[in-house]
Amino acid sequence: MAFWLFKSEPNTWGWDDQVAKGAAGEEWDGVRNYQARNNMREMKAGDLGFFYHSVNEKQIVGVVEVSAEAHPDSTTDDPRWECVDVKAVAPFPRPVTLAEIKAEPRLSDLALVKQSRLSVVPVTAAEWKLICKMGGYKG
Repeated sequence: MAFWLFKSEPNTWGWDDQVAKGAAGEEWDGVRNYQARNNMREMKAGDLGFFYHSVNEKQIVGVVEVSAEAHPDSTTDDPRWECVDVKAVAPFPRPVTLAEIKAEPRLSDLALVKQSRLSVVPVTAAEWKLICKMGGYKG
C-alpha cells in the first residue's frame, strides 16, 4: 500500500463534501499538472491519502482511500488528464497544521513542504505514521 496527500480548497471541495459522497466516493478531478496526474496514475485501489485543506486553513483534516484507479477525468475532453476516485475513511481527531508539519524536523522532506504547489503528492510510510500520531489517528 502507498500513501498520498490530496490538497483541496475547502470552499471548493472540503472534507464535508467528501464525506457526503459516502462509500461511492468522488473523482479527484480538475488536476491540470503533469506531475500530480502522474502521481495519480501510480495509485492503486486501497491506497490511503491525507485530505488537506489548503489556502486559509492549511491543515490535514481527514483520511481518504483510493476507490478507483486512474481513469479519464470527466471534467474535460482532453485525453491527457486523468483522475482517481477517493472516498472518505475518517476525520482526523485533531487536524495537523502546515505549521506543525514544518516545525517537525522528521517531516522536512515531506512533498507537501518541498513541492507546496502540487495538489497530489506521495507520502512515505514513515511520514504517514508520524502525521497520524500527531493528529491522534489510529486507523
